[in-house]
Amino acid sequence: MAVLELRHLRYLLAVAEQGSFTRAAEELHISQPTLSQQIKQLERTLGVPLLDRTGRTVRLTDAGTVYADHARRALRDLASAERAVHDVQDLSRGHLRLGVTPTFTAYLVGPLTAELHARHPGIGLTLTETTQDRVEAALLADDLDLGIAFAGAHLPGVTATALFTETLSLVTGAPRARAMPGPLPVRALKDERLALLSGDFATRGHIDAYFAHHRAAPRITVEANSIQALTEIVQRTHLATVLPDAITHDHPHLTPVPLDPPLPTRTVALLHRENAYQSAATRAFTRLTHDLVRTRGYTPPP
Repeated sequence: MAVLELRHLRYLLAVAEQGSFTRAAEELHISQPTLSQQIKQLERTLGVPLLDRTGRTVRLTDAGTVYADHARRALRDLASAERAVHDVQDLSRGHLRLGVTPTFTAYLVGPLTAELHARHPGIGLTLTETTQDRVEAALLADDLDLGIAFAGAHLPGVTATALFTETLSLVTGAPRARAMPGPLPVRALKDERLALLSGDFATRGHIDAYFAHHRAAPRITVEANSIQALTEIVQRTHLATVLPDAITHDHPHLTPVPLDPPLPTRTVALLHRENAYQSAATRAFTRLTHDLVRTRGYTPPP
């Protein structure tokens, strides 16, 4: 594929994403007349209009939509090919793009990064913390190499490999835990004041569904969009929270108190795009993730 044709693809996609020749030209750092001329040249070559310029916003035509889909795929595959060519099998250098959902930043990302640096100091890491649907979309777009999230229904083209089973419990400061012999009946939570994750966390939805199912109505005194904030609050107050048990492994001042019945478990999984090229860095990180899960004694997946 000629360089000019690759430029055509990038120009077309920029206009389609921005909905404007002006904004696309600014993003591409070229003049608007040059951009317009290049797109018209592409349309003449194909013999069909790719863009509808009649409205206030520039839109792809039906033919343009089909062509843009193939263009994205071609550029994505080309980027994968370039990474494969530059992949260093001895792991003296390399780069990994990892996406995780917020819960894992609290207890898994630190140990994984430390292990990666200890074993392969030449490998760089780009970490993205976001929602699971965005992790999966980024995997499909080839913006991420791997994701850590939960097993379940996934977008077509995303493959999940189970890592371990995550359990959640009531979490309190260590002194309070000694006065709360577990397991604690869920109905007893009506007398508890809780600090919980905010509603934009998938974990909060999991907790709310559990409370609703068992008709429990604890007093939610604090909501926070940071797990670190919750752990600080619970250590310094009489409030309790509900978090994955694994978070307490690195917090000696926090203690999990099992609930009766227990919260439903979740399977943590390593996600990747089906049939995607896996670099040496990706394969190495996959191996060390499985090793770390076993070393830390997390419950194996069912």
